[in-house]
Amino acid sequence: MLVTIAGVSVLPLVFTSGWASGINAYAVVLLFGIFGATGLTDEVPESLQRTDVLVVAGVLFLCEAVADKIPYVDSAWDSVHTVIRPVAGAVVGALLAGQNGSLPELAAGAVGGSTALLSHLVKAGTRMAVNTSPEPVSNIALSLAEDLGVAGIITFAVFHPVAAAVIAAVLLVLGLAALVFLARRIRRFLRRRAQRREERRLASTGARRRPPGGDGTGR
Repeated sequence: MLVTIAGVSVLPLVFTSGWASGINAYAVVLLFGIFGATGLTDEVPESLQRTDVLVVAGVLFLCEAVADKIPYVDSAWDSVHTVIRPVAGAVVGALLAGQNGSLPELAAGAVGGSTALLSHLVKAGTRMAVNTSPEPVSNIALSLAEDLGVAGIITFAVFHPVAAAVIAAVLLVLGLAALVFLARRIRRFLRRRAQRREERRLASTGARRRPPGGDGTGR
C-alpha cells in the first residue's frame, strides 16, 4: 500500500523525524530508506533509499544498539553525537520538505535540527542520571524502549503524521520535565555526598589532632 501526504504540509513528519533523530538518527534514516525503497510511501527522497546509505545506516545502527546499552559508554557515545543527531535531524527534515514541496527546506531543516537537539539533550541527560545506578539493567531497558519507541513513532508517522507529531511533542515535553526533575535530584545528591565527605574529613582531622588522654587537657 502506497502512503502519500501530497497536498498536506510535511511539517508534522519533519517534527517527528527530528524528535526521533535526537534519540537514534541512524534508525530514522534506515527506516525511512526502507519504507521508501519498498514503496510504502512516496514521501521519502531517493537519496535516503540508496543502497550505500542503507548499508551505512544499518551498520551504524548496530553499533549504536551495542554502545547504547553499556553504562558510561552510552554517555560517551551521546557526547560524540551531540552534533551528529541535530545535523541528521536537519538534513532529514530538509530532504523530506524538498520531496513534498509544501514547506521551505530551510525552515524544515531548522525545525528538524532544533527538535533533534532537544530530544538528544533529554536522552543524554537521562542516561547520565541512569548511569549513577551500579547495575546495567536500567541502561539496557531504557535503550530497548528508545529503539522500539523510535521505530514505532516513525512507522506511525508514515501513516498518521499529525497524530505521530502530537505524540512526539508530548514525549518531548515530558522528557524535558523529567530531565529538569532528575537534574535537581542529582544536584541534591551531589551536595549531600559532598557534605558527608566534608564531615568525615573534619572528623578525621579532629581525631588526628586530639592528644592522648581524649579530652585535650593532657591530664
